[in-house]
Amino acid sequence: MGNLSRRSFLAGSALTAGALASFGIAGCAPKAAPEPAASEASTDADVRAHAAKLNPQNETDPVATGTCPSLFTEWTMGSLTLPNRVVKSAAGFIGVTSQGITGDLHMQHYGSLAKGGASIIYCDDFAELYPHFRAIPDVGKFVDWKEDELRAFADNIHENGSLAGYQLATMGLEFSGFQPDPTAIFQSSDCMDMTAQEISDLIADTIIAAETLKKCGFDCVEINAAGENIGQTFMSRNRNKRDDEYGPQTFESRTRFVCEVVRGIKERCGADFPVQVLINGVEENDKNIGDNSLFTTVEENKAMCKLIEEAGADSLHVRIGPCGQHVAEFAGDLYFTGYGIEGTSGYGTQFDFQRHWQGMLKADQSGLGIMTKVAAEIKKAVSIPVGAVTYMDPARDPEFFESLIANGELDFILMNRPLSVDYDYLKKLEEGRLDEIRPCTRCMHCHWDSDASGNLTFSCRTNAAHPFRFASGQLTGGYEPEPASTAKNVMVVGAGPAGMEAARVAAQRGHKVTIYEKDGALGGLLEFANNVKGPHENLAVLRNYFVKQMEVNGVEVVTNQEVDAAFINEKSPDAIIIATGGKRASLGLSSSDSTNVVAFDDFMTADIADDVVIAGSNVQAIDAAMYLLAQGKHVQVVTPSEPGAIGAGHSFWVRTYTQPTMKALGVRFWPKAKVNSVGDGTISITTETGIEQELSCGTLIDATDCLPNTELAEGLSMDVYTVGDCVRPFNIDEAIFSGNAAARQI
Repeated sequence: MGNLSRRSFLAGSALTAGALASFGIAGCAPKAAPEPAASEASTDADVRAHAAKLNPQNETDPVATGTCPSLFTEWTMGSLTLPNRVVKSAAGFIGVTSQGITGDLHMQHYGSLAKGGASIIYCDDFAELYPHFRAIPDVGKFVDWKEDELRAFADNIHENGSLAGYQLATMGLEFSGFQPDPTAIFQSSDCMDMTAQEISDLIADTIIAAETLKKCGFDCVEINAAGENIGQTFMSRNRNKRDDEYGPQTFESRTRFVCEVVRGIKERCGADFPVQVLINGVEENDKNIGDNSLFTTVEENKAMCKLIEEAGADSLHVRIGPCGQHVAEFAGDLYFTGYGIEGTSGYGTQFDFQRHWQGMLKADQSGLGIMTKVAAEIKKAVSIPVGAVTYMDPARDPEFFESLIANGELDFILMNRPLSVDYDYLKKLEEGRLDEIRPCTRCMHCHWDSDASGNLTFSCRTNAAHPFRFASGQLTGGYEPEPASTAKNVMVVGAGPAGMEAARVAAQRGHKVTIYEKDGALGGLLEFANNVKGPHENLAVLRNYFVKQMEVNGVEVVTNQEVDAAFINEKSPDAIIIATGGKRASLGLSSSDSTNVVAFDDFMTADIADDVVIAGSNVQAIDAAMYLLAQGKHVQVVTPSEPGAIGAGHSFWVRTYTQPTMKALGVRFWPKAKVNSVGDGTISITTETGIEQELSCGTLIDATDCLPNTELAEGLSMDVYTVGDCVRPFNIDEAIFSGNAAARQI
């Protein structure tokens, strides 16, 4: 496989012709940015190269062997004895919850999670449980609650084999002093908005909520005192400027709110009702890096966690604590979205993980265990169990996660996305079937996003059966596809992600499936994308998963086979799924003596000049720009698209993190512009103002949008389905979904 690891790249290595040949591209390798001589003056390229080298990664190769026996040992949390060390953290599916607590999709999802085997299934604070307060519109709670509905929800989790936990979160509640900012994302009230009476009311409301949940069959609760939640705003000196008994003057006053909540729940619900507390383990400001004098340190947290334990807490959940982008508190892997540019903040700044966060984040593993050092340190100060969460997917490195539990660094591991991506995750992990685990690719389409038509959506790139796909009517039936009423002979043409997902689902439904690929290997452009993006998104793992699924589901695979209408008619399938990919459009421009015009598919093997212009702003173009920035190139992007469409195909949050970084490193975007001609070391463009502008350019990369490619489907007599880029070029997420949807119709 032609992987270019970040560490080897940053050490100055380059793709070899042999590595490139493995994914069907041959030629010269791109050159890494040269190290400047000691006497040379600093240049812009040096600055960009330094940014790429600031936090070099030590990415392990994906593994297909190994087990984590310590993850499957018993442990205790308060009065509960739990069968394994994996806990599903409280993060769910916006848009599905709004269907109601006992809505079919909501119940299906949580029932499937429970069947998956995690010891506790924590759900979001989705219900209006606080009598004195309502949620800020579009931020907080989704539905009013009824006792019978809460009881049915908890029973559903129990009946499917797990314990039911509920996270009591106070983000999104509106207090009297709150003045909303209409331009803000995930805005929330904090402790400075609250009167003394409101503090008293919220403490009482939270205690009553816990009592209600116990009455309705929930086994435990988690108090969210992290992120933008009220408990965190009391505990953080940066946010707490009160001068009363809840002020920041002492550890006792900073933790008073959280401790009174914990104490009250224990008094009301009894010692046998466990309470877990979620905290920011260590804080930094990713909006104003360097403004960290008032942010909570690990040592401060150790002192406060002792007080929280004394108040009666039964366990601690430790998270990263960014104070600028709320989403990064549970998706810290966003700091690693740019190829080689590690530590991006979303504000055009960059963390230095050796110095920021007290140098405590295990950032050389890119989110695999970013908080483990912090949690292990806090664990030394308390006697109750301590767990940590970020991306934390032990399928990438089972030995690492095994050591965390076996060595006593952590007591349990919390995760959400890996369990939602593959409900059978833990079963496969325990049985050592790691190559059968559907991987989370950290794309963040699941949070909230826009689809190809600009509509608000939520999705999972690799698990097309995301609950919101059903809630929105994009899919029908259940999460698992129904068996076919009649088994058919199904031909799939093209073994990219869309074609392989279609083949997987069709075979799973009972059809006889044969997949044909014109090249010698399966995966389409996944290997190419993996090399452009780097290992962060697990695209090589995704390819391997699909290949394994062909074997597991009995799909016949035929490679090195061109398919045309005559071949299709000869084979005469009952149904055909065409997944041949899109057609690459072209600028129609030729190279000059000093400016080389390179097709996008060839850019990784071409000799790239220092001054690069990329024509196009789709997801592939932006990925290429990030890749070239890491090599010290000066990049400009010229696109006919609107500014808001730049990076279309990336999730909202990936765009939020990558584009400010690109701009900070000198990338100039030219939206609503056109490339006119190629000169001698320059190109001519027409800007959105109608001005003709000359840009310095040694290499012009033609990354114009792909076009549909449906000719093969024309004139065929059997049932025909077109999927992926061949019908609607956009991104991997939509390609996989289209393959899944088509296979459900056969």
